[in-house]
Amino acid sequence: MSTKATTNPADDRLWQAVVARDPAFDGMFYYSVASTGVYCRPSCAARLAKRENVRFHATCADAEAASFRPCKRCRPNEEVLRDTHAAKVAAACRLIERAEEPPSLEALAEAAGLSRYHFHRVFKAAMGMTPKAYAAAHRLKRIRETLHEGSSTVTAAIHDAGFNSASRFYAQSDGALGMTPSDFQRGGNGTEMRFAVGQCSLGAILVAATARGIAAILLGDDPDALVRDLEERFPKAVLIGVDQEFEDTVAKVVAFVEAPGTGLDLPLDVQGTAFQHRVWEALRQIPPGTTVTYAELADRIGKPAAVRAVASACAANRIAVAIPCHRVVRTGGALSGYRWGVARKRTLIERETKS
Repeated sequence: MSTKATTNPADDRLWQAVVARDPAFDGMFYYSVASTGVYCRPSCAARLAKRENVRFHATCADAEAASFRPCKRCRPNEEVLRDTHAAKVAAACRLIERAEEPPSLEALAEAAGLSRYHFHRVFKAAMGMTPKAYAAAHRLKRIRETLHEGSSTVTAAIHDAGFNSASRFYAQSDGALGMTPSDFQRGGNGTEMRFAVGQCSLGAILVAATARGIAAILLGDDPDALVRDLEERFPKAVLIGVDQEFEDTVAKVVAFVEAPGTGLDLPLDVQGTAFQHRVWEALRQIPPGTTVTYAELADRIGKPAAVRAVASACAANRIAVAIPCHRVVRTGGALSGYRWGVARKRTLIERETKS
C-alpha cells in the first residue's frame, strides 16, 4: 500500500471505511494523518481528518517507518483486531455447523461478545456472506454429502440437515441441486442430460443441458476430457449424446461463443450456493467488451472485503462465456487465472472489445 496520497479506487474504498469508522476493516489497514503525525485504525473515533492529509499503510510497521506514531486513542499497535475478529467468526462458524437448527443472530453475537450489528458486519466482511446465508449454505452442504453417501433416506437427510419441514427444502432444491433430491442422491439416476461435443475457434467445446436449461459449457483441448468431466459430475445421469434437436442448441451456443455480443437466448440451469449465484448474476450484468476487477465485482454485490470469495466463485463457474467470468481481471488490468486457460480468456476479451 502506498504511503503517498492517491485517487485510485482501492484508496477510495479505504477512505470510505475511515469515513464510516467501520470496525470490520480494523487490522486490514491503517491510516496516518500528516497534520498530527499519528496513525490510526479505520474505526478510530478521533475527529475525521482532511482527505488530503491521509495516507494508507498495510501494517503498523509501515506507518512507523514513515515516521508516524500510534494514536493514543485507538492504540493501533497494541492489538490486531483482524485476528481477533477472525477467531470470533471461526468460532461462530463452528457453532452454526454443530447446531441442529441455525442459531439466531443474537445468540451468535452474544457468544462472540459483540453487538448484534457489529457482529453482522464483521461476519460479512470475513466470510463474504451473512451468518444466515452461511447457515443455509452449510445445511445444503450437509444435504449433498448425506445424499451422496446414500446412507439415509431423502426425508431423514433433510431433517438431519436442520430443515424444520421438507417443504422448505424442496422449495429451494432445484437451485441447490439442479434436480430433485432423489435424483441427486442417485447421482443423477434417471435425469436426462443431453450433451454434445464440437469445435469452435477456442478449441473443443462441450454443451450439456437438463430439462431446465444449459447446465455446462466446457472448453478445452481434449474432447474426451470434457466428456469425462461431465460423467464425473453426474455419474448416473442418462447422458444423451445423439439428438438432432440438441445439436441445434449447441449450434446456438457455438455462435454465441464466437460472437458473445449477440447474447444467448437460452435458459440456464445454474447450480451453486447463494453467494455463488450473487456473483454469477453480477457477472452477467457486465456488458461485452468491458472488464472489471475482482475488487470491483465484490463492490457490486455489496461485499467489498470478500474479494477472495468472489474469485473462488468465478473459478467454480461451469458455464463458460454465458456466465462471463472471463471479464474479470486483476487490479491494473492484468489477466488472472481462468478455468479454461488464460489464452482463451485473452481471446474472448479481445474479441468482445473489437466487436
